[in-house]
Amino acid sequence: MANREELVIIRGARSGDAAAQLALGKLYLFGGASLPQNVPTALHWLCRAAHQGTDEAWQLIGAHIPFAVAQAARAQALPWFVRAAQAGVPGAAHVLAQLRRAEPVRVPVAAPAAVPAAAPPAAAAPPAAVAAAQPGDSADPAELLRQRTLAAQAGDREAQLALGLHLARMNSDGDRVEPGNGTVNFKRALRWLAQAGEQGLADAWFAMSRIYIRPEFSQRSASEAHACLERAADMGHSGAQLECGIHAWRARRGGQDNDVRAVYWLQKAAAQGSAEAKQALDRIAPPPPASWAESLLPRLTRELLSSQPLLAARIELAAMFRLTRAEALLLDVKAADQGHCLVVDIRARYGRSKRRLVLVRTAAERQKLDRIVRLFEQVDTEMEGNYRQRLYRLKSWLGAGLMAAA
Repeated sequence: MANREELVIIRGARSGDAAAQLALGKLYLFGGASLPQNVPTALHWLCRAAHQGTDEAWQLIGAHIPFAVAQAARAQALPWFVRAAQAGVPGAAHVLAQLRRAEPVRVPVAAPAAVPAAAPPAAAAPPAAVAAAQPGDSADPAELLRQRTLAAQAGDREAQLALGLHLARMNSDGDRVEPGNGTVNFKRALRWLAQAGEQGLADAWFAMSRIYIRPEFSQRSASEAHACLERAADMGHSGAQLECGIHAWRARRGGQDNDVRAVYWLQKAAAQGSAEAKQALDRIAPPPPASWAESLLPRLTRELLSSQPLLAARIELAAMFRLTRAEALLLDVKAADQGHCLVVDIRARYGRSKRRLVLVRTAAERQKLDRIVRLFEQVDTEMEGNYRQRLYRLKSWLGAGLMAAA
């Protein structure tokens, strides 16, 4: 199980922080204090950091990722091996040469009978091109299906996805398409889609989730559909993340933490530009009005920070996340922190309050919150006393006049 420091890195990486993604990639690459070495996972995070312009990430990829791991994520890793090889990173050129030799099998298109035997053979069509072809293209449908099947059998994941969608008579969004020739075969479609999904295509898992909820499918299963949907969401599928978030929110009364999970997925989808996810977040966790504590921040002197560190931290929390005075004084900071949001729930000690969620929106907020959480982990919060005692301490520090204004 990851320790506290590693959890902070994981949260930062998931929120899109390039430095945290690099740090998490290095932890998985070499092994951390609590995290085991996992080179494929290291490659995933290093690629994400490299994509954000972190040079050290692609240098580590070129120097330490072996061919077997790189080949399993070829499309993701190849550009960084090219860059590392050009920069002279030791070992990168060798793995790059292996990756280029091991390109996906190309399926040749049979030459027309009218072409003389001496003529050069027709150009090979890569499986990716075959997979992109749609009904209505100029290619003969039967020949196109044959090419897709051959490429899928050769292990090309794009062809496996295309073949699965063809057999299910759906597009990548899960919408039905005209049946055309042949009948729907959901079982065969699932077999090809599962192979594509295991090779890292989130679209395949999303398509499988659509099949499992089809009423005409004899093995219809809501639980299987949701499992496939979460698999797609975990792999970064924006539509799946949005749907997981909406589903969790609708089921919030069935489990207290469902709203926390809803916000997690909706934040992921919103980060990828989903306007619907952003609108849902604004409804679930609307930005509160300006906090009473914002005007107090300039008064957090070094003397107060040393004499009343917990009170100062609570004022800082109130200003940053716009907490009410009661929420700021009574919040169990360690229990409230969920990584991507705060669960503000003081009902057990303040009956007039309501449970609500506050989003952690920026990396700067995450860093400040981590610092405050570490402070509360080092002390016994029972020393703060009950609400009246905490309120009295705040009033004593502010003075009666300023307290009335606050």
